[in-house]
Amino acid sequence: MGGYKHLFRIPLTKNYKPGTTFEEIVALYEFDADLRELVFRYILQIEKHIRTCISYYFTEIYGESQSEYLNSANYNNVKKNQKSLAKLISTLHYATGTSDYAYINYYRSKYGNIPLWVLVNALTFGNISKMFQLSQQTIQSKVCRNFGTVNPHQMEQMLSVLTKFRNVCAHGERLFTYKTVDTITNMSLHSKLGIPVNGSQYLYGKNDLFAVVISFRYLLPKNDFVTFNAKRYLQCITSYSV
Repeated sequence: MGGYKHLFRIPLTKNYKPGTTFEEIVALYEFDADLRELVFRYILQIEKHIRTCISYYFTEIYGESQSEYLNSANYNNVKKNQKSLAKLISTLHYATGTSDYAYINYYRSKYGNIPLWVLVNALTFGNISKMFQLSQQTIQSKVCRNFGTVNPHQMEQMLSVLTKFRNVCAHGERLFTYKTVDTITNMSLHSKLGIPVNGSQYLYGKNDLFAVVISFRYLLPKNDFVTFNAKRYLQCITSYSV
């Protein structure tokens, strides 16, 4: 609980605020743990959907040979992307040779080829997000059509933020105050929610937990978002953010 107790201290001192109890610190810790579990569950759902979409549309265009997803010509291989693309392809190549997964071993030994729809299950969400970012615009657009009005740039930013929050959830770090360096794009929902601005910048919902909730609204099926939104934690998120 070391990451929580200092929130109850008087700034610049080691003294706790008057009335602070051990039970309050424990309650905040347990709240954040439950919140991590909830947010993690829905990030994993989005991650699974993105994996499926990218592997399907890439294979639809370039086929099932692993040489195709290891070919830089099949990505947006402009100069600014070349360093990132080389790193991605190196990661994909390493994954084809791993012995950590039975399904990878099976396809390698039986067919001498690992289709992308098999390989994606061995990749991290960060790898998948980077693959989307570096994909040809045709593939990006096909993926985005599965998520309503989200365009490729908006999707790229959301995936970047969700990847960071996924890691926080997976590693048991404090979630409710976490903020990323990356931000999501200004969405119509920011305006509809009446989020306050400082100049042209929204004060909330850009790189914080509220940004995750906004991303969920765009990337989750409507029924799943309604279920997520019904959880009692969402009132606390809104209270913290606003």
